[in-house]
Amino acid sequence: MDAGLIGRAVAMFAVTNVDDLVLLAVFFGQAAGRRGELKVVAGQFLGFAAILAASVAGALGAGLLPEGAVRWLGVLPVLLGIRAAWQAWRRDETEPAPASGVLAVAVVCFANGGDNIGVYVPAFAATGLPGLVGYGVVFLVGVAAWCVVGRYLATRPGVARVLARWGHVVLPVTLIALGVLILTGAF
Repeated sequence: MDAGLIGRAVAMFAVTNVDDLVLLAVFFGQAAGRRGELKVVAGQFLGFAAILAASVAGALGAGLLPEGAVRWLGVLPVLLGIRAAWQAWRRDETEPAPASGVLAVAVVCFANGGDNIGVYVPAFAATGLPGLVGYGVVFLVGVAAWCVVGRYLATRPGVARVLARWGHVVLPVTLIALGVLILTGAF
């Protein structure tokens, strides 16, 4: 696993999961005690494992595409970025907070992972098995780090408010940039 792959994996994870920090902060804020927090962590890992499984399956299917076609999968993050921008523009500030059980966290994580899958599939399809393993390891370490940061944010209301306010702006811009990088073959 080379430093370039690790750097790309860290950046890709951070960009596609910035919105999860807000959700994790909400989940941890709702969690009752240590047992509730463990449910949030378990749910996040379960949901993210489903995202990884869907992404690997999509990448394997993309391997059946003709040479040079994989980069055109970069259109997916661009479209997801446009969709995220549209949703951010039309977002409802009064949405209720989600429940924080293991299954609820996993379902929210997976449902919120469309952008992840759209970005991971072309990246996974463009790398070999060692790269795929590298991405998986970095992403799972990232999930653990996100849980720690989400727990920290849950105890810092000011930080959570800022993320809630601007996280929806950063996500579409970054998704579109990632899609362009994949389309140009720079990723």
